[in-house]
Amino acid sequence: MPRVEQICCIGAGYVGGPTCAVIALKCPHIRVTIVDLNQARIDAWNSPDFNLPIYEPGLEDVVRQARGRNLFFSTDVDKGIRDADLIFVSVNTPTKKSGVGAGFAADLNYVELATRRIAATATSSKIVVEKSTVPCRTAESMRTILDANSKPNARFDILSNPEFLAEGTAIDDLFAPDRVLIGSLQTQEGKEACAALSEVYQNWVPKERILTVGLWSSELSKLAANAMLAQRISSVNALSAICEATGANIAEVAHSIGQDSRIGPKFLRASVGFGGSCFQKDILNLVYLSESLNLKEVAEYWKQVVTMNEYQKRRFSKRVVDTLFNTITGKRIAVLGFAFKADTGDTRESAAITLIRDFQQERALVNIYDPQVESSQIWADLNEASPDVPLETIQRQVSICSSALEACKNAEAVIIATEWAEFKTIDWQAVYAGMNKPAFVFDGRLLVDADKLRSIGFKVTVIGRGERL
Repeated sequence: MPRVEQICCIGAGYVGGPTCAVIALKCPHIRVTIVDLNQARIDAWNSPDFNLPIYEPGLEDVVRQARGRNLFFSTDVDKGIRDADLIFVSVNTPTKKSGVGAGFAADLNYVELATRRIAATATSSKIVVEKSTVPCRTAESMRTILDANSKPNARFDILSNPEFLAEGTAIDDLFAPDRVLIGSLQTQEGKEACAALSEVYQNWVPKERILTVGLWSSELSKLAANAMLAQRISSVNALSAICEATGANIAEVAHSIGQDSRIGPKFLRASVGFGGSCFQKDILNLVYLSESLNLKEVAEYWKQVVTMNEYQKRRFSKRVVDTLFNTITGKRIAVLGFAFKADTGDTRESAAITLIRDFQQERALVNIYDPQVESSQIWADLNEASPDVPLETIQRQVSICSSALEACKNAEAVIIATEWAEFKTIDWQAVYAGMNKPAFVFDGRLLVDADKLRSIGFKVTVIGRGERL
C-alpha cells in the first residue's frame, strides 16, 4: 500500500481550504500544500493577521495552529503536484451557462484543466482524488486524460472522496464526520489507493465511519445526499404555503412530524428558500443525468424540488408587496442578511438575491445589512442577478449599511432573509422608533418572537404561519 507523506490540494476554496487545513492539523506528520492560481486568495490564506478568504467558525484557529508547520498555501501549482503522493482536485464545478446541458449540467472545465496539469507535471505515480462535486463517471474522463498524457513511470489511481460539509459548521463536520466516503475501482491497485487515503483519515476518524464503496457509487452518493436534503426543505416549504392559507403553524407541524423516528427533525425548518453552492447545482446535475439516461419521469421528479424552491421565494416577495397595500414603489425595504445561511459569508444562490431583485423590479428602495458579506460581493451578485440593469442604476436603488439599526432607519418594512443570531437580539424598540408607520416585519427564517414584536407595535408576518383562527 502506498504511504501518504505529502498532500497537494488544487483549489483553495470552500471545500479544499477547510478540509485540507483540518487534515494538516490532525496529521502533523503529513505535509499539506494548498495551491491555487488566484494570487489574492493565496495571499489572504497567508495573511499575517489571518484575514482568511473564507468565513467559517473555527477555521482561523485551525490555520493558526497548522500554518507554517505542515500546512502551506502557494500559487506554485506545479511544485505542489510534483512533490505530492496524493492530490485532491477541489475546483469549482458550476452549472453550465451555455452549450449542451446549459442550466443543468455541471461545467467540468476546471476539473479537466486540473487533470491535464497533473498529467503534464507529475513525474511519479500519484493518487488523484476527486473532492469536487462531479457527475457520475467523471473519474472515467479523468483517467482517459491522465493515461493519454502521462509521462513514463507515472501511473495514477483515481479515488472519489466527496465532501458532506454544511457551511457554518464545516469545521465541526470535519472534526467529527457522520461518515467519510471513499470510492475506488475494485482492482487491487484501486483498493490499495483507497486504503492509503483511509489511513490518512484514521488519524482522527473512527474506522467504522470510513465507508469504502465503488467509484461510481461514491460519485452518485454526493448528488443523492444533497438532493434528498433539498427535497426535505422544499417539502416543508410546500407545507408552509398550506399553513398560511389554513391558519396552521409550520413550526408546530414540522415539530410534530419530526418526532416520527422514521422522519427525524433535521431539515424541516421552513424558510424563504434554500441556497448555497450545492443543493440547486447538484439537483440540476441529477436532472441532467436522468434526462441523459432517458429517465424522463425521474428528471421531472427532481426538477420539482428546484421549482418549489423558486416558488417559495416568489411567494414571499409577493406577500411583502401584497401586505404593503399592493405597492412598494418608492418605499424603503430593509433586508437583514445576504448570505445564504448564518455563519458563512457565502452568497451563492442566496434567497436574498432573488428577493432584492424582485423589490428592485417593483422600484422599491432597498437597504441591506449582513455581518459577514463584503460590499463588493453584494454588488457583484446583484449585478449578475439583473444583467440588463447597469450597476449604477442598481446602486441608486440599493444601499449597503453597516448595522441592522442603520438598515432599518426610515424603512417601511424589515425582511429577515438570513438567520443570523444577532437578529434575535436587535433593539426592536429602537428599530420601531426609527421606522415609518405602520412598521412591518417579515420573518423569512422563523427567527423572531412575533408576539413580542407585535406588542411593540409592529405588523408581523411569519413564513408558514397563517393568521386565521
